[in-house]
Amino acid sequence: MKPKNTSKNSERVYIFDTTLRDGEQAPGASLNTEEKMKVAAQLEKLGVDIIEAGFPAASPGDFEAVEKIAKTLKKTVIAGLSRAIRKDIETCAKALKAAKRPRIHTFISSSDIHLKHLFRKSREDAIQATADAVKFARNFSDDVEFSAQDASRSDLDFLCHMIETAIKNGAKTVNVPDTVGYAIPTEYGQMVATLKNRVPNINKAVISVHCHNDLGLAVANSLSAIRNGARQVECTINGIGERAGNASLEEIVMVLQTRHDLYPYETGIDTKEIYKTSRLV
Repeated sequence: MKPKNTSKNSERVYIFDTTLRDGEQAPGASLNTEEKMKVAAQLEKLGVDIIEAGFPAASPGDFEAVEKIAKTLKKTVIAGLSRAIRKDIETCAKALKAAKRPRIHTFISSSDIHLKHLFRKSREDAIQATADAVKFARNFSDDVEFSAQDASRSDLDFLCHMIETAIKNGAKTVNVPDTVGYAIPTEYGQMVATLKNRVPNINKAVISVHCHNDLGLAVANSLSAIRNGARQVECTINGIGERAGNASLEEIVMVLQTRHDLYPYETGIDTKEIYKTSRLV
């Protein structure tokens, strides 16, 4: 029987585990397909809602792992990451073809610094790419997630416009990452509150957050976002990930369970499986 952190008035917070994708960006954390399968099976046993299995267009190894996990697991949503370009989306869809519950997760940046130096796109180009990518991804899956990379360093008016565009074109989840670990809890929570208040179609999508731990605030930022309306948290086992790591799944889940008086939200996590999962990873 699963330990529960629920009440009649609880809202669900969905746990999106990216250990197999973003977690693998940690130095020395490269896994082969067999190792990824073992972790994925345990993550499903743990009760995570979504497993981001990899970035299929990044390498043949990533494609193989995503494809095999998609064929094997039946309960959990299996997500693959793709840039907001057709080739990536097609490759992602191919890897997820056998999944019982596939999700295509596509992204482009919303911050001016990233658009200029990483993507070499104008704001107008980014909005068009958002619309085109989400609309195209919907040809392959009804479950499409859109991420506005570097959201925490973006102009709020523009971020609202991008998120509205993604939802309008079919995104069911909209993710606003603190990509470089720059935000602090008050401003990050306020960003989520602004989306709730100013994006006219926000009620048609789940707001998701993805925080990095460069300032040691990934979990605090994620919790602040939940208090302000986010209902999906992207995290990793043991907080592993690029640079200083990601928000720790076990810390977020145990805060929600231990301080249910302040955070009246439920998850599907079987907390008895946390230790085994942590040791495996």
